[in-house]
Amino acid sequence: MSQKIRTRFAPSPTGRMHVGNLRTALYAYLIAKHEGGDFILRIEDTDQERYVEGAVDIIYRTLDKTGLVHDEGPDKDGGAGPYVQSERQSQGIYLQYARQLIDKGQAYYCFCDKDRLATLTQTVAGKEINVYDKHCLHLSREEVEANLAAGKPYVIRQNNPTEGTTTFHDDIYGDITVDNSELDDMILIKSDGYPTYNFANVVDDHLMGITHVVRGNEYLSSSPKYNRLYEAFGWEVPEYVHCPLITDENHQKLSKRCGHSSYEDLIEQGFVTEAVVNFVALLGWSPEDNTEIFTLEELTRKFDYHHLSKSPAVFDYTKLRWMNGEYLKAMDFERFYEMAEPYLKEALTGELDLKKIAAMVKTRIEIFPDIREMVDFFEELPEYDVTMYTHKKMKTSQESSLEVLQEILPLLEEQTDYSNDALYQTLSAYVERKGCKNGYVMWPVRTAVSGKQMTPAGATEIMEVLGKEESLRRIRKGIEKLQSV
Repeated sequence: MSQKIRTRFAPSPTGRMHVGNLRTALYAYLIAKHEGGDFILRIEDTDQERYVEGAVDIIYRTLDKTGLVHDEGPDKDGGAGPYVQSERQSQGIYLQYARQLIDKGQAYYCFCDKDRLATLTQTVAGKEINVYDKHCLHLSREEVEANLAAGKPYVIRQNNPTEGTTTFHDDIYGDITVDNSELDDMILIKSDGYPTYNFANVVDDHLMGITHVVRGNEYLSSSPKYNRLYEAFGWEVPEYVHCPLITDENHQKLSKRCGHSSYEDLIEQGFVTEAVVNFVALLGWSPEDNTEIFTLEELTRKFDYHHLSKSPAVFDYTKLRWMNGEYLKAMDFERFYEMAEPYLKEALTGELDLKKIAAMVKTRIEIFPDIREMVDFFEELPEYDVTMYTHKKMKTSQESSLEVLQEILPLLEEQTDYSNDALYQTLSAYVERKGCKNGYVMWPVRTAVSGKQMTPAGATEIMEVLGKEESLRRIRKGIEKLQSV
């Protein structure tokens, strides 16, 4: 029987969840769930300087809203806990394993101070980097014990070979071989006693039985060092799945400055969670049949990480807007109205039927903030140019529009029923008597009552919402404008 797949999402609580982190969580979730495996949440809070108050709550909230339900985590002990690194640190787990490596000759205590380390800079490919020279590897056991007894500050470093090569395998990028001369003796335990991200990851992934490690391809270069740690311990190396870089439309790394780099940014901008998850799933992966709209359940069935791309994925904001619009069109009306209502109330302060207006815009907007520009004319008739009355396709001109508005005004003044159907009947009867096309009448009426070329509904639907008094006021205003030309 094959081993049960176990993946993990191990975010650092440093603020909002970046789109790249959300994608890592999503892919880790999908890889596990596609095979009926377990998805584990682990909080990596060992970098105390970057810790942000409330960020753990953001992680829980985001996973909850996106439907990425973890099987084990700080709140769901599956027997591999604790699931918070600082709690694991306080149990001495990392120091215990670092000392095991020291005993094997695969790691060593380093007592060098900042001044000495500052002298070890080298320029490689135009960049100044710090490469440790293994100075403390050559200390005798007596010297090491004397330093420890004296309370001298230290770090524990990995002892990497300087000759030969290291090869590791990634399921997307294949076999990658690096010269061992490029492997620095990275720090495993910092001077404050906390493990580095790289070391804690390897220890925790092994102890938690993680079979597939999903992360961004910026970690590709660190992977040989991880492999050397696994091999030093005699542990099985997990499957690596490195996801492609996410860039903006200018092919620059997606940064916080672009304004839509985190899940919460996008929700605040009027996107819905399901669309964001769907879009993020396609940043580096596409199904064989090129389908684009997926529920989370459909993604779980279809997702195959072997089809991830190596090329950078472009965060196409226009495509995300389109996708969000598709979700809004398909959404149950009551849910749509609940989400649209705050935007409608912000744009419209008058006594208007907001549900009717919401129904008009539902299939026409891509994100909720689009509502304002689409409905603002209900609040107040905008200033508009009379050239709008001229429409070649409708065969209307300023003269014909004036005639139509003057002739329908008394009909609409007599009308008591201002429902859409009744108004449409009245104007259709007039069209028939006039012997013209619908648009010849509806275009000038819609222009007069909205002052816009593009509206979310037709003339009679708009008049139903505006009511008799306001509709007539606007038509009279249209007549005045046309007469003054």
